Amino acid sequence: MTVNAATVSAGEALRILTAGWEAQRTGTLTASWMLHGRPGVGKTEVVQTLATRIGAVLHDLRLTTIEPQDLRGLPYYDHAQAKTVWYRPEDLPDGDAPAILFLDELTAAAPALQPTVYGLLQERRVGRHRLPDTVMVIAAGNRVEDGAIAYDMGSALSDRLIHMTVQADADDWLRNYALPAGIHPAVAAFIRTRPDLLETTEDAIRRGQMIACTPRSWRRVSQIMQAIPDRAQRQVMIAGTVGLAPAAEFALVADDIAATVQVAAMLSARRADRVAMYPRSLHGLSALVYGLTGAVTRETLPAGIEILADLRTLPATGLPVAELATFGFELLIGRALAQGWEDVFATSAAYAYYAGDRQTLGLP
Repeated sequence: MTVNAATVSAGEALRILTAGWEAQRTGTLTASWMLHGRPGVGKTEVVQTLATRIGAVLHDLRLTTIEPQDLRGLPYYDHAQAKTVWYRPEDLPDGDAPAILFLDELTAAAPALQPTVYGLLQERRVGRHRLPDTVMVIAAGNRVEDGAIAYDMGSALSDRLIHMTVQADADDWLRNYALPAGIHPAVAAFIRTRPDLLETTEDAIRRGQMIACTPRSWRRVSQIMQAIPDRAQRQVMIAGTVGLAPAAEFALVADDIAATVQVAAMLSARRADRVAMYPRSLHGLSALVYGLTGAVTRETLPAGIEILADLRTLPATGLPVAELATFGFELLIGRALAQGWEDVFATSAAYAYYAGDRQTLGLP
């Protein structure tokens, strides 16, 4: 059965869910939400980020690993009242603190569990236990066509939800996820130049291949890059994460970046000495932008601003250095705002010159 709902990026799904939480908090909308999407596309990360953003306790229930009684609770006989009473399961949120009840892998849940889930999604209750108004209910799952274990969702269940299909988007991933998540600069640079390899599940299924590239697998590649110093061992692990062909292509990029990107050295060097230190490839310059944004401190931010401002004045190389500088400043300004360093930009002569030059050219 086709999910005829809007398709959004992970970043847009986060913004919509945040708006949904605000509406629930003010009492204007209380709804249950469903995130559809391929494995590894970022559905779980969206919910985890939302919980952090709104200061909510996350109750993560993997519906493929529980039985109906895990949600319904267990009965006991109350002799004083001469009736059966149900113990409430401890996994369900209680109290007045903000919370998210995340029902993951809903479409892979056993049919016997679904009637119990219905009550949580529609009536916000299980048995006599009712979820507090401070609890947001979000479900997630894969689709049948995604090659994962999944069942078609019946109308009785789908009618209880606001649906969204989450789709990987390289620009969204790079702008809104890679930097906050600490993704290795080589991975970010590679995806910037090969956005088609961020998510290849459909192509892998068509080719009959087990391993596909996904945002989740590239996050694991980032962890491998940071944890394993031996190149040969690292390459086997990366091939087992994203597949042989993408791993081989990534290795060439990673080698180039390792040989040419000198973030720490550039931050400590004199401005006049930095020209010779810029990488000469698009991959290297992209990695410099990401590495620089992640590495700067308040003390080194003035140097970071100079490096990006001078990037667009490099000798003609045929590379989109002006575009990279603009993108880099977007990331760096976002980092500065998040850290409360905006005064550094306000007093930077290098940024004032850069901004004035763009204004002269009629650029925003």
